[in-house]
Amino acid sequence: MRQARPRGTNRLLGYPDDARLLLINADDLGMYQAINEAVVRAFKEGIVRSTTLMVPCPGASQAIQLLKEHPEVRFGVHLSVIRDIGHFHWEPLTPKERVPSLLDADGNLYSTDRMSEMLARAELDELDVEFRAQIEAVLAANLKPTHLDWHCLHSGGRADVFAMTLGLAKEYGLALRVASQPFIDQVQRQGLPTADHDLLDSFGVDIEDKAARYAELLRALPLGLTEWAVHPSLGSAESQAIDPDGWRVRRTDFDFLVSPQARAIVQQEGITLIGYEPLHAVWRGGSD
Repeated sequence: MRQARPRGTNRLLGYPDDARLLLINADDLGMYQAINEAVVRAFKEGIVRSTTLMVPCPGASQAIQLLKEHPEVRFGVHLSVIRDIGHFHWEPLTPKERVPSLLDADGNLYSTDRMSEMLARAELDELDVEFRAQIEAVLAANLKPTHLDWHCLHSGGRADVFAMTLGLAKEYGLALRVASQPFIDQVQRQGLPTADHDLLDSFGVDIEDKAARYAELLRALPLGLTEWAVHPSLGSAESQAIDPDGWRVRRTDFDFLVSPQARAIVQQEGITLIGYEPLHAVWRGGSD
């Protein structure tokens, strides 16, 4: 029998202890067009309930327009200072001379294969400047984000980055993705709702028999709030050209998220799908 946690997010959000809550967030909105289109479809046709926008990326302008056209697509800011596709470039919003520790010798944001080097070099005040610039760009577009999370930096990558971003979330009245311990307990002790369990990142799920694995995970979903970070894309020619190593992960995510099987299992298992809106309401101390 599944046991309810004696302390967790259910009660903060107004759900009973034995509720099984699932927050499926589509990461990487704004990276490129095939992702943007897949995210909107995953909301309208599937089980996605939240997304996060990569403001510095080439597809961000189109994504911002889609968010304005589809206000039901609730989103957060996917704080992006790492590139995970080597040949596909984006730059910080901050002038480069103000954030030199975030850039490699060629003046580019670091790629994921050099993440440890970036984390060793990055100055906290420069990360703060760039994170603020990305949040402010969203607000300047007259959009209303619900939360913050990071692109490729698990819990910010460093304890001080996590603490700084937690401070930004509180300052801007946004929720924060909290992906793992000890940060989950740390934030929940402050009376703020987070996922109760470690984040599932879809890049860690084998693409072979992915639908069967997702079905298994849904049926075994624990009590409390679980978050999945998924990465849907249409798998188009654009996607394959830009992301030759990752497009299959993204396409198989999309296929499951919009499948009748996914919707049926959620219904059969009595799982409650939520977005970040109810967490946001508590973090900002009010309600939508």
